[in-house]
Amino acid sequence: QVQLVESGGGLVQAGDSLKLSCAASGRTVSSAAMGWFRQVPGKEREFVAAISALSTRYAVSVKGRFTISSDNAKNTVYLQMNNLKPEDTAAYYCAARTGDYIFTGSLSYNYWGQGTQVTVSS
Repeated sequence: QVQLVESGGGLVQAGDSLKLSCAASGRTVSSAAMGWFRQVPGKEREFVAAISALSTRYAVSVKGRFTISSDNAKNTVYLQMNNLKPEDTAAYYCAARTGDYIFTGSLSYNYWGQGTQVTVSS
């Protein structure tokens, strides 16, 4: 089993930055593909970014503004979000799947955190 716990969400203004953290237990992040997704009420969960030992990948809407990284010593994955926009407002979820390949579909991920809310005001 893998447990994922997100933190770092909050209420910010447009143009501000936030850094989300995802602490993993039960499996090391270095041996898994870790992803961030987001969801607003009434919409499907949307891929944001993912990282594995082989690569990183970003959604077009966040590329150049968000950076995903991992600290293997802390078994934690981060999502640095800069120049936030109101359309970034959502619940952000950390996800994990075994293996090194990155997928953008939420169904490819086996483990999920409880989510952390990010709200960006204009």
